[in-house]
Amino acid sequence: MMENLQNYIPENSISLVEEILKKNPITIKIVNNRTTKHGDFRKNKNGFMQITINNSLNKYQFLLTLIHEIAHFVTHQQYKIVKPHGKEWKLNFQHLMLPFLQPTIFPKQLLPSLANYLINPKASTGSDVKLTFALNQYNQISDKNFIFEIPEGSIFTFKNKNYKKGIKRRTRFECVEITTKKVYLFNQNAEITL
Repeated sequence: MMENLQNYIPENSISLVEEILKKNPITIKIVNNRTTKHGDFRKNKNGFMQITINNSLNKYQFLLTLIHEIAHFVTHQQYKIVKPHGKEWKLNFQHLMLPFLQPTIFPKQLLPSLANYLINPKASTGSDVKLTFALNQYNQISDKNFIFEIPEGSIFTFKNKNYKKGIKRRTRFECVEITTKKVYLFNQNAEITL
């Protein structure tokens, strides 16, 4: 399995990941991109457990997602039934991530955002706008922008539909779909095309 993972994670993280997987053997499957999630941990009815991770993630997002999902596996092994992103998972995730928080693995510019996120990690790294923005700086160049980067009133495209950006409500932007005039709420780090 490590032979496959080596192509997706930072080189200096390989030995740490090997160490974790020796203690916590689980099947890891690298899959095509899913727009709704970066990865997941599943236990099937027959007891088979596996982690899946999108192949489209940059190496830093991939490593973070891998450790996130391994933390689910470790938490399941310890407690069997707990809240998916409850305090038990948070502690395991923080504990597993700590050795990776070094400039030989993650770029120095990324470490402050990552460290801040790990104080109280959420179910999705996407819920942390600063971390998402920092991680996306390492993606291959694309024609996409974040919705928070464009001015109010701008017209943008998301999933082949055109929208007009409106006001910000707490953490999301109100946007009107041009054709139907329906109002939708967009996460502030939604990737859009101008």
